Amino acid sequence: MKEHDSAIAAPGETLLDLAALRADTPGCRSVIHFNNAGCGLLARPVHQAMVEHLDLEARIGGYEAAEARAGEISDFYAATAELIGSRPGEIAFAASATDAYTRALSSIPFEPGDVILTTRNDFISNQIAFLSLRKRFGVEIVHAPDDPDGGVDVAAMARLMRGRRPRLVAVTHIPTNSGLVQPVAEIGRHCRDLDLVYLVDACQSVGQLPIDVDEIGCDFLTATCRKFLRGPRGTGFLYVADRILRGGFEPLFIDMHGARWTGPDTYRPVDTAARFEDWEFPYAALIGSAAATRYALRVGVRSISRRTPALAARLRDRLTRIPGVRVLDRGPNPAALVTFDVAGWEPAPFKQALDTHRISSALSYRHFAQYDFADKDVAWALRLSPHYYNTEDEVDAVADAVTHLAASRRTKERC
Repeated sequence: MKEHDSAIAAPGETLLDLAALRADTPGCRSVIHFNNAGCGLLARPVHQAMVEHLDLEARIGGYEAAEARAGEISDFYAATAELIGSRPGEIAFAASATDAYTRALSSIPFEPGDVILTTRNDFISNQIAFLSLRKRFGVEIVHAPDDPDGGVDVAAMARLMRGRRPRLVAVTHIPTNSGLVQPVAEIGRHCRDLDLVYLVDACQSVGQLPIDVDEIGCDFLTATCRKFLRGPRGTGFLYVADRILRGGFEPLFIDMHGARWTGPDTYRPVDTAARFEDWEFPYAALIGSAAATRYALRVGVRSISRRTPALAARLRDRLTRIPGVRVLDRGPNPAALVTFDVAGWEPAPFKQALDTHRISSALSYRHFAQYDFADKDVAWALRLSPHYYNTEDEVDAVADAVTHLAASRRTKERC
């Protein structure tokens, strides 16, 4: 057995071997990494898989290395399909979640007057893409209202589906600017009933929560590999449902990897989601992503989905008790993205102060979430996002650091 195999839970096991997981994560020795919603720490097997492939490219050449590692390359599709409950032919590699998202959008033949139905809590780049489509094609963007308790009002969204017959329904499972978890499967049931095209951004949920595309009922699903999946940067994937492939959807710019040039004036898209890919690949990163996905599957996504939000809940509970700190997350079962602001502090100095404690964090600003932050009346938020390899002691250390910083600002204001 390899050294890292001790970190793997047996079937049905819920208790993770935290010591082994942390031994597999060298970064744990130098930082309290609470920025997994930005970029998770690489596990040793992921790093090793990438380095080995780069070494092979250096020895025998890039084309030859890709041919030699064809099995590992194809495993990216098999592993990703296993992770989200799809088939390998429905998976396309992408450079990022945004890259995957725009490829999906480019395959939809929008016409003037078409409606994109979305939510008020969404990723900034998705909303900018919709605005770009409005500018170029004259589509209409409709935002479904929120429920008072947080998250989209599904009943109101369903009424908009029936009344407006949108060309696309687009929802982000977990927005990047809060711990909100949107009811994507409930929305998907309405989309299926009305035969509407449904795009789900799962950038923050893949690797954190179990994902089943059949249960969600989506036609497209996009994700990155660098966040809770703990893969390398510059990697992501696009799920394309078989009905979309059979329906002839294809990206606007399709190359020789995704299509066959059948005659001087004709081409034919390939039958699989490979039509959404380009010919050139960062093969070391793709192999690293396959290794990261296999690692998550061995650890156990359901076990991860219990521990990771529990750590965030512990942190959220500690933060709510700190004078001057306002926790901003809404919804009944928040994910492992904890957002808050601190009275008297400006965003950059506060993050820099946390940096001195060796605590990794991220900032969100008003222009990242125009609707959500306007509703909450906040100009900025600090985001902390633990993962399963973090510890309860680290949660408490982070809360203590925030307590100290909040108190120091109150003391300074009194002087």
